Amino acid sequence: MMFQELLNYSLWGNSVQEYIIAIAVFVIAVIVFRVVKYEVVKRLRSVAERTHAEVDDLLVKVVDKIGWPFYVFFALSIALNFIQVHNLVNVLFTYATPIVVVFIIVRSLQQFVNYGIRKLAKEEESETSIVNVLGRILKGILWAIAFVYIISLFGYDITTVVASFGVIGIVLAFGLQHILSDIFASFSIFFDKPFEVGDFIIVGDNLGVVKKVGIKSTRIQSLWGQEVVISNKELTSTRINNYKKMERRRVQFNFGVVYDTPSEKLEKILTITEEIVDKIELAELDRVHFKKYGDYSLEFEVVYYINSPDYNTYMDIQQEINFSLKKRFEKEGIRFAYPTQTVIVNENR
Repeated sequence: MMFQELLNYSLWGNSVQEYIIAIAVFVIAVIVFRVVKYEVVKRLRSVAERTHAEVDDLLVKVVDKIGWPFYVFFALSIALNFIQVHNLVNVLFTYATPIVVVFIIVRSLQQFVNYGIRKLAKEEESETSIVNVLGRILKGILWAIAFVYIISLFGYDITTVVASFGVIGIVLAFGLQHILSDIFASFSIFFDKPFEVGDFIIVGDNLGVVKKVGIKSTRIQSLWGQEVVISNKELTSTRINNYKKMERRRVQFNFGVVYDTPSEKLEKILTITEEIVDKIELAELDRVHFKKYGDYSLEFEVVYYINSPDYNTYMDIQQEINFSLKKRFEKEGIRFAYPTQTVIVNENR
């Protein structure tokens, strides 16, 4: 009798028996949530072990991330249905439940965003800063959508909210237009890839090797040693010469010999030049011509290709050609021309 009276004893509008039932429901719900999660994770891991896809492992990680705070919250939400509580508690759980659900969904989606960002950063090691910013933007968009959705669940007019966001966005974009233009230019560089870290480029009067592609600017190590910082907006609005993209280099150079060079030796210059270029492994002769009668020399033009984009290789080959021409001309008695001026004096007055 005493036990029955204890069960029927009323406290804050509920009997002890009702409290015991609510606690039992809470404990059972927590256990059920934990067992269900364990079984789901176990089955997902079993599937993931049989495949080589990384998405399976990611899905296991997402489900495994759902921890005790969520079990407790939803178990408590179920258990409260078995007792009478203050209206404020009911209102609190009514508003909190969709928020928690949306939070779980967004946090899970963030795992997929992180996976994509890590994979993209691994493939594009030179642009990790741009990839990270892209990841933050995507996550920001997820949270913005979640916020608007929660507002709509609570009965607010989302049109007003979206319009407010639009006005704020316009104001921020106007105030930060220079910074934003550089950021969008960095995305253009990232996706279009006019150059990458390690490429030798020429931008206007600046030439050098790309050291870093940042969010706002790109850093170039100049041939003269200094670091040149150029805004991304400027890079995307100007002409860029990228020599790393070049499969082979076209070289054109001229030289002149003196006017009193005999005709047979002028013809021999063509053969000598061809022999010199043909002996160089990476060089491929295109043409050599007696081009014109210059002001103080008989001018020749040589065009050849180098099967390498490297600038140092080009200079080594050109140097070898210059040395070889000098030696062969000395041997054949052919003299290079240099600026001269002949003064003709008329003795008859």
